[in-house]
Amino acid sequence: MTFSPTNTYFSRKADQVLGEVCSLVGHKPQARARQTLFKMVMLLLLCVVLPLTCGHQEESSGPADRFVCSPVINIPKLACSGHDDNSCLDACHSKIEGLERHLDKEKKKIADLEQRLSSLEGQRVRAGLGSAADPGLSCKEIKDTVDSAQDGLYHLRSQEGIVYQTYCDMTTADGGWTLVSSVHENDMYGKCTAGDRWSSTRGSTTNYPEGDGNWANFNTFGSVELATCDDLKNPGYFSINASDVMLWHVPNNTPLSQYKSEAYLRYYTTDGFLRQYGGNLYSLFKDHFPIVYKGATGNGPAIPITWDNGSEDLLKSLLAPNVLGEVTPGFVHFCVFNNERAPHAVCPGLKYNGGNVEHACIGGAAYWAEVAPRQCGDFAGKDWDGYGTHTGWSSSLLELESAVLFFYR
Repeated sequence: MTFSPTNTYFSRKADQVLGEVCSLVGHKPQARARQTLFKMVMLLLLCVVLPLTCGHQEESSGPADRFVCSPVINIPKLACSGHDDNSCLDACHSKIEGLERHLDKEKKKIADLEQRLSSLEGQRVRAGLGSAADPGLSCKEIKDTVDSAQDGLYHLRSQEGIVYQTYCDMTTADGGWTLVSSVHENDMYGKCTAGDRWSSTRGSTTNYPEGDGNWANFNTFGSVELATCDDLKNPGYFSINASDVMLWHVPNNTPLSQYKSEAYLRYYTTDGFLRQYGGNLYSLFKDHFPIVYKGATGNGPAIPITWDNGSEDLLKSLLAPNVLGEVTPGFVHFCVFNNERAPHAVCPGLKYNGGNVEHACIGGAAYWAEVAPRQCGDFAGKDWDGYGTHTGWSSSLLELESAVLFFYR
């Protein structure tokens, strides 16, 4: 007596299905795993409903009074002697119960996998985040998503959908800093001329009280590769919702690969002050502290900084000697007016307590009343007593010939 050929078919299909389940558990799509479990359950039902090839005897030319029971799913074949169909059926059922227990374990594994996948719902685990094909919204988003991200160039997308490339510092103070702008003085002798984008490119005049207005508009200019050779303002300046800023002082014409290593001053804020002012400098200047000649009666906020490279003593050693009595190092100060009511956008690394702001701070509007246009420009009066002489009201040559880079996080 021989076993029905149907049994061979089920055994072969079962082995195939079990192989699928084993390969799926823990790392294959949930839908396929469910389909495979369904197939296995159906095969079990078939094994029970059909004769199971255990209780059917067929005449053949083989040995008499002997047939083979082949349970499903790679279970060792049982030799059933004589005509004791019940004992063979019990053995098959026992094997099926063992298989059901195995299936329960596999179901638990799949349930655990589903729970893990559910916990990741809403998160974007994208290995290519920051590429041209998958730009991030900020360097912080990339760092939060790809913990191993390193310093370098990444592609970002503004809230308006503009894709741009910029530098990300992924290591300073846990990283996630986006380079959004740089202020660079291209010509101290060209007062408010073509290169003075952070003050005025049209000269010094009371008819132009806001200057070019680039501290509080959607203009963009420059490139990340030339941030120490020219002014930079990318879409991140007005589109990123940030909490803090970081500033680097980098000598002019430093190549991109050396921005960080060559920055002799690097410092950042930690108190989340930007959240009070709309999340970026664009909102701070547009909605709270406009850079307009005689446009306000008081200065903007002075925020404490943490030094990453450099020190208060190094900063003081680079400033014009005459300003030292009017400043407090260890801050970044926004929208500061001089004695003649001309605004300066940022005082890097210090709080300005006096009225001769033009000799230490950067950026501004289009008109400086004192000996106009002598103080007009992105670096205003830093050369008052000679270019880079580091005497009187003139800064050191290094400070005069360096760009200030701004980052958000």
